[in-house]
Amino acid sequence: MSARATRATSAVDRLKRRTGNQKYSMSVTGSGHFFISEGAGNPPLCAPMELDDFVAFVNGIAPAAPKRISKLDVAFEKQLTKK
Repeated sequence: MSARATRATSAVDRLKRRTGNQKYSMSVTGSGHFFISEGAGNPPLCAPMELDDFVAFVNGIAPAAPKRISKLDVAFEKQLTKK
């Protein structure tokens, strides 16, 4: 598998984890463009796109989980702003 397909597949895997919908399916056209559907045989959710556009589209379908911040991170940020 090429690095391009791996990057696109990783984006779809993150989407599956965020939404809990394991049916999302990515396809690649003969010209190397990517598109996604909500399951095999369903209509595509987007027109075929270049890799960067596809990854941005997939990341925009569901919001990413909020980043966890520890108490130490908060204390460190306070120290930085004091100076």
